[in-house]
Amino acid sequence: MMSSDNSPTSVATAAAIPITSTDAVGLANAQLSDGRRRMLDLVNRLHMTGVQIDIDLPQIAVIGNQSAGKSSLIESISGITLPRAAGMCTRCPTECSMSNSPKWKCIVSLRIMTDSAGQLLGEPRNEQFGDVIYEKSQVEDRIRRAQRALLHPNILRSKFLEENEEDIVDDPSAPTFSSNCVSLKISGPKIADLSFCDLPGLIRSSSGEGSAGDVEHVERLVESYIKKPSCIILLAVSCETDFQNQGALQMAKKFDPNGERTVGVLTKPDRISAGDESLWVRFIRNDVPGYILSNSWYCVKQPNSVQLREGITWEQARLKENEFFSMTSPWADKLEPMFQRYLRTSNLVERLSRILSDLISKRLPEIHKELENSIRTTRGQLGQLPKAPSRDPLSEITALIVHFTTDLSRHLEGVPQKDGLPQAIRPAQVAFRKAIRRTAPNFKPFDKSDAKMHTLARPDFLDNEEEADDDTGEKVEGTEDKSEDNAPSEPIAIHIDEVLRQAQESRTRELPGNYPYIVQERYIRQITDQWLEPAKALCDQVHVLVSEYVLRMVQEHFRDFGMGLLERQIHVIMQEHLKNRLEAAQSRIDWLFELELRPFTLNTHYMADYREKFMAHYKGARHEHSNNALMQQINSYNAPTETWSQEQTPLSKVLSGLVQVGIYGVEATDLPKLLYDPMEPALVIMADVRAYFQVAYKRFADNVPLAVDHELVRGLEKDIFDIIVSQLRIYSEADGLQICQELAEENPYTAGRREELTKKLERIQAASRELSRF
Repeated sequence: MMSSDNSPTSVATAAAIPITSTDAVGLANAQLSDGRRRMLDLVNRLHMTGVQIDIDLPQIAVIGNQSAGKSSLIESISGITLPRAAGMCTRCPTECSMSNSPKWKCIVSLRIMTDSAGQLLGEPRNEQFGDVIYEKSQVEDRIRRAQRALLHPNILRSKFLEENEEDIVDDPSAPTFSSNCVSLKISGPKIADLSFCDLPGLIRSSSGEGSAGDVEHVERLVESYIKKPSCIILLAVSCETDFQNQGALQMAKKFDPNGERTVGVLTKPDRISAGDESLWVRFIRNDVPGYILSNSWYCVKQPNSVQLREGITWEQARLKENEFFSMTSPWADKLEPMFQRYLRTSNLVERLSRILSDLISKRLPEIHKELENSIRTTRGQLGQLPKAPSRDPLSEITALIVHFTTDLSRHLEGVPQKDGLPQAIRPAQVAFRKAIRRTAPNFKPFDKSDAKMHTLARPDFLDNEEEADDDTGEKVEGTEDKSEDNAPSEPIAIHIDEVLRQAQESRTRELPGNYPYIVQERYIRQITDQWLEPAKALCDQVHVLVSEYVLRMVQEHFRDFGMGLLERQIHVIMQEHLKNRLEAAQSRIDWLFELELRPFTLNTHYMADYREKFMAHYKGARHEHSNNALMQQINSYNAPTETWSQEQTPLSKVLSGLVQVGIYGVEATDLPKLLYDPMEPALVIMADVRAYFQVAYKRFADNVPLAVDHELVRGLEKDIFDIIVSQLRIYSEADGLQICQELAEENPYTAGRREELTKKLERIQAASRELSRF
């Protein structure tokens, strides 16, 4: 046996000692500690979980060109016989897990990683293929049947186990190769603790019976293994072929350019062409430029075809191999003793065992961290997916609708947020109120011919209340400026002589000095006729705002349910409901507008107050020119702060005189009303109409937004739950359950993604549990 001393002399001496039939291949007994065996077993169990899909697990992958002697190499390592036939014999990966035990046995399993379409399964299926084998002679037939079973997934596995192979007709559409693998678990005396995966050999062109894509398929399969950083590449290179023409060597160099994880193995050394011996010896010396490997090159000698037909045993093959390297040039006489340790299968297996064990020892802490991170990440990804469908879709859909309608009621009532619905509607309400106020009649208490000579000041008594109307309590960006920009120009002026002429033309049988009420009514009708358009515009604008707001809520509440069918149906239901509420609101606006067509108010106090104020305002404006001195005194008059003053102005004397005769409440601004004016009838009409406008516009400017809010906003929640469930028909005895199931059907992508992540989580959690037990 090989000494544990790693010095070149001791290793070379040990390697030159002939192996007897009782020696074990590799480190089956004393040379591999129990700790290393446990690590190998752990990695094998991790592979059984399928976590190699997610985590880079340490593994030895055996690659080589077709007919490079790879199968013989595997047989020499494992001690079993692989299926042999013309052409390619390895049609799928073959994982071999070997361990030392008192009694020899082999368990053959199928590890299904992909479905019949070649798509990765979320979780691999490990299916034992037949009973445990206790006779080595039965392994070859079992492996051949297992490979055929993998290549024909549509045929029952039992047929390949129980029936004669000749009776099973191959499916012409079956693939030539498969990425699913045959798993061999071999244990027994004299067996090394080692695991590896034998991959199909690379081919230059597909055979006549194979698929045109065989070459690419095998290359992709091999690349999927050896591209992983923790994959040790066991590279078989035949000595009977120019090494530069062997694709496996070039592929290994592509994925391991520095040769850090490649172990080279020269096969068929008995077929070296005369004169080429020195080249292959240089490989063993590891001094071929461009092909220097950190783990060196090895050379093995396996039985030839004649010896195989004669039934040479594994033990006999090992003796023949030792005899070949001990007696054949250049290996026996031209290779320095220090390089003898790179000859023979036993030395190769020993080295592979150590490399794999060291890599596992290094990777285990890293794998532990990677698993923890992967578990955390996968749980997070699952948490981001929509909630999985429940087994009771009716209850779940009902709960969603209840939550939606409750939340809708809360938002329709108003939430204290900047982007709330009432906050969004308020600028439109303010703009509507301004639009109505701008319809005020533009009466001018001057003749039209003298209009350019006179100006009418804004009534002071309107300043406070109209400023209050403009105060919304908040500033909505862009709204105020836009409203002012879109404001119409000043209404057409109505001069006092035009009003008087209209009144005179309307007289029928009235006594002199009396004018019909129809004059005021016409002017009022001209004003109110302008109110319908802004009222409808407000209703339409609120409908747009409510629709956008509500449909956003529909999306937020239902977008993650099923395939979106429930969201779409509720979207349609809510649009129809909004349309009905819009019609109700428009009908209410029409009704309010019709009410305003005939002047009416019981607000006599405010009506009278405004009439007096406008009468004084209009008369004062007229007398500013005809009685300029008087109007200057009135405008500059300040009431005395004391009830008695030694110096009284003429104006204060007049006002105090009125008090003395019992006339109270007269102010300086009321005095112009005492003056005679031939246009008095027209002034009365103007004051009446203007006063009524102040009362009516405020009423209409309040009632319309209130009606829109009642019908279109808060009215939206009325019976909304019953409307939704009745139109969805989820409570229908006939097909309610089927409707719920259709609504709850999950998006295939989401379902597939959830299944993928769930199975991944199961894999990595299973691997984590295995690691925790270690």
